[in-house]
Amino acid sequence: MPFDSSSVLLERHRSGDPTAFVTLVEGHQGELLRLARGLLGRGSAFEDVVQEAFMRLAQSPPVIPETVLGDADVERAHLSSWLYKVTRNLCMDVIRSETRRKRRERSVAQPDRHTGGILEVEAGDTRQAVERSLGRLPEDQREVLVLRLLAEKSYREISEITGKKVGTVGWLVSVGLKALCVELGPLLGGESDLGLGLAQGELS
Repeated sequence: MPFDSSSVLLERHRSGDPTAFVTLVEGHQGELLRLARGLLGRGSAFEDVVQEAFMRLAQSPPVIPETVLGDADVERAHLSSWLYKVTRNLCMDVIRSETRRKRRERSVAQPDRHTGGILEVEAGDTRQAVERSLGRLPEDQREVLVLRLLAEKSYREISEITGKKVGTVGWLVSVGLKALCVELGPLLGGESDLGLGLAQGELS
């Protein structure tokens, strides 16, 4: 069965072929859901954000540069980067618009003393613990760690998506990982690794 590259699918979509857009959504939906969920949290409307990102793709699809046409992998990477930027920006809008409300909800739901903290998480729920800890990090640290740990993006890709310099990305990843290790240390049996190697070796 022939495989259509991203540029071909986009062109088919512009020509009114609905199956092309379905194929585009199916090819990128999983990674965007992981990104939005990591940034906004398990109980948030992260699916709505991804739907909005695809709406923007449907309404104003990007143009694949002529210089990469014919290379399916590079074409897909270009489209993926565009979708990551759109989704990331939508998530940042949600975070900024709901910051005060979320703080009020947390203050009502939890006493000022965080008794137990991460220790309250059941053994084996490491992923949930990581997600909850990510949600407590400053916005800039959270977004780069979600892109690095959950989306497995390189520092250079994170730089392109967020608009931050590669060195800044590396610093934020390092600081964010250290903060996670402090909080997740008890859950991990005192191990404070949590992938600190991810913060090294990509700054060239």
